Amino acid sequence: MKKVGLVYLAFTLLSGLLAAQDTLPNFTVKNMGNNRIIIGWVNNLPDVKQISIQRSFDSLTGYKTILTVPDPAAVQNGYADMKAINDHMFYRLYIQQDKGMYRFSKAKRPFKDTSKVAEPVAKTDPTIKTENISSSDSVRIMDSVTKAKPFVVKIDGFPGTDSIASPNPVTVKNKPTAFVPSLYVYTNRDGYVRVSLPDEEKPKKYSIKFFDEDNKLLFELKDIKQKNFKLDKTNFYHAGWFRFELYEDGKLLEKHKFYLEKDF
Repeated sequence: MKKVGLVYLAFTLLSGLLAAQDTLPNFTVKNMGNNRIIIGWVNNLPDVKQISIQRSFDSLTGYKTILTVPDPAAVQNGYADMKAINDHMFYRLYIQQDKGMYRFSKAKRPFKDTSKVAEPVAKTDPTIKTENISSSDSVRIMDSVTKAKPFVVKIDGFPGTDSIASPNPVTVKNKPTAFVPSLYVYTNRDGYVRVSLPDEEKPKKYSIKFFDEDNKLLFELKDIKQKNFKLDKTNFYHAGWFRFELYEDGKLLEKHKFYLEKDF
């Protein structure tokens, strides 16, 4: 009887959390207390190849990937962040779709989850027979229910594809590292290379060197005046991977790469 009661409670709590999730690219970020930040979403996009959760102190810059979900195609998915430095950091999703297309969701901060588990009532649960339960058994069942912690209950045997990821869910050996694009130089949906430089209060000098996949220098942009602009893909002569080096006041700020689709 104790196992039946616990399974019923865990299923009810998880169903409530999943039902409240937003649909991609929207998502929910809940502060459940006790250093538990729950990120969740519903996926109705048919061609999702990768979903990564990113966290930052700032809503615009400094994002770091904390998890790439093992199954991005799952209809309902989520992650319990147990390592956040505080409960008011910013979160966003990196969503990669078919043909190399990707997008970033809007940044969100956690909100307090004020919902609580309903207090036990005297009504008999129709799924549990209670005729042969002694008073001592009843006390033990109630104690188990009130002390249950749904976020550590194992749900391996539950039906469907719903999953709440543990803090370190990826244990597959030799799994390739997921590609996370630069925040400063990246390919846009229209096939152009987009440049978004940091918006600093104090003026700084920026320059960018572009290389092919064999690290052969293609061209360099010096003393860049604009913070946001785009480069036509014809400047790169062919499709494939390209590398770049971004310098700030003569110092290397970032060394990364991007990919151009073959559509010209």
